[in-house]
Amino acid sequence: MKAHHAAQIERLYRRRIPVEKVITLDVARECASLTFETRRQIGLLINRLGQIESVIIGDHHELVIPHLSRSRSGLRLLRGVRLVHTHLNNQSLTQDDLTDLALLRLDLMVALGVGKNGEVQDIFLAHNLPKPSQGRPYFQWEPCRFQAFRLDCQEFIETLEQDIVKSCPGLREGVREGRALLVSVETGRGGDQQGRLEELQELVGACDSEVLGTLTQRQVLVHPKYVVGSGKMKELAIYALQSGADTLIFDQDLSPAQVRGISELTDLRVVDRTQVILDIFAKRAHSRIGKIQVELAQLRYRLPRLAQSKTAFSRLAGGIGTRGPGETKLESDRRRIRERIQRLERDLKDVAQGRQEQRKMRLKRRVPVVSLIGYTNAGKSTLLNTLTASDVSVKDRVFETLDAVSRRWYLPGFGEVILTDTVGFIRDLPKDLVAAFQATLEELRDADILVHVIDAHASDPAQHIAAVEGILQSLNLEQIPRLRFFNKADMADPESLQRLCLRYEGVAGAALDNSSLHGMRAELVNRLQSLLMEGLSPNHADLLPDGSHAWDLLQCVEENICP
Repeated sequence: MKAHHAAQIERLYRRRIPVEKVITLDVARECASLTFETRRQIGLLINRLGQIESVIIGDHHELVIPHLSRSRSGLRLLRGVRLVHTHLNNQSLTQDDLTDLALLRLDLMVALGVGKNGEVQDIFLAHNLPKPSQGRPYFQWEPCRFQAFRLDCQEFIETLEQDIVKSCPGLREGVREGRALLVSVETGRGGDQQGRLEELQELVGACDSEVLGTLTQRQVLVHPKYVVGSGKMKELAIYALQSGADTLIFDQDLSPAQVRGISELTDLRVVDRTQVILDIFAKRAHSRIGKIQVELAQLRYRLPRLAQSKTAFSRLAGGIGTRGPGETKLESDRRRIRERIQRLERDLKDVAQGRQEQRKMRLKRRVPVVSLIGYTNAGKSTLLNTLTASDVSVKDRVFETLDAVSRRWYLPGFGEVILTDTVGFIRDLPKDLVAAFQATLEELRDADILVHVIDAHASDPAQHIAAVEGILQSLNLEQIPRLRFFNKADMADPESLQRLCLRYEGVAGAALDNSSLHGMRAELVNRLQSLLMEGLSPNHADLLPDGSHAWDLLQCVEENICP
């Protein structure tokens, strides 16, 4: 570009556009002249005060809009700037122009057609609609000769923005934040996509967010950068903005590259399933160990995904008197996270040692331990309350219990046992969460029997059972004997319930109805007695190296048998 062209472009920054005009004739002619001489598109980003915030220089076919501040847009309102740019050969707005209009929520998208002699011929204009019409989120005006074009820009944009607010309840004052669209991509056949979406919707609801809609796709492979492909991702982002959503939530766990790729296309928050679960845990953690475990899981998840924009690498943190430039802001953030992880791991180790001492004291008393496990919201805490007359917090929502709870329980026909309730499981439980909650899950290693509580009224109990079994296997707990208890029997189909009990050798009942739990108690007594008679209790194996204590324990059992 020649020097006098560069000087002309610099002078454009000093021009002011009256607030009631889209662009003035003299500025339009100046841009058209530059385009004709350089064979490049020239674009102006003009704010509502008539100030030219940016001058964009493109090539013959297109120009690239720089990153725009999201402060004015509030994610969903109009951006507060309009793009006026030139097109050679009097070309109308392109599909890329219209996509940028919707995706960036620009006030207006305007193209000035440049004729063969460098004059301004037609003006092409489009704006966003309050609600999509015929599948399109924007409206294109008919081409008009520039000299004949009339529009009060300020009044038009103010009216348009008011209509957008009225048409979308999520933008009105007083409506809560947290309005999401759910996205799920299924690869292969035989997957339970609908079940996963329903579960994700329940998880999102537990975060006090509202689900506005869902998008499902079946593909051979998940797109490595955008999950659903760049074209579909743009459509999804536009639809989210039109519907008033502020968050895209993916059923899949997103890689750092996918998070960056999607974030480059939209200002919407991008969240995956693991983040949703971590957010729930953060809301529900009340004890010291619970808060440590949740923060540790969050930091472990965040560390590999910590990425800034490209400009972040130029922000250096060198100090006075240092020769080198210092570490980048990104490196500094990573270092702080690693240091925090190390501190939390030390704190967690100290807490875990204290719990280990408590468990050792419990083992010395040779009191059998029964641990309740199962899918989240299956009714474990309700069962604990009913059996032990306790008052543990119970709500019909996922992950209500995060901290292990132990209660002494007199089991009729057997005697005293320790009944333990711990955090619920879920399919594809995040690895960072499992690792961070090892201190809590260690309670399960001391169990003589695991009572697997299953929601018999769930849409797919078999899927829940498989998920729990998989987690037990990953924790090396599959060798501990298990009793499967199908809860909510009063709500389940009797025939289906009977088939489940036969297939999995379980018993049924309702945790809210104490009278329905006799079968579960009797089966638990039988299994505990069998373990003690055989001297095979995993919990007490170290106390019975030669079976010398087995008869003492069995005698205690016999003395407690009810007539």
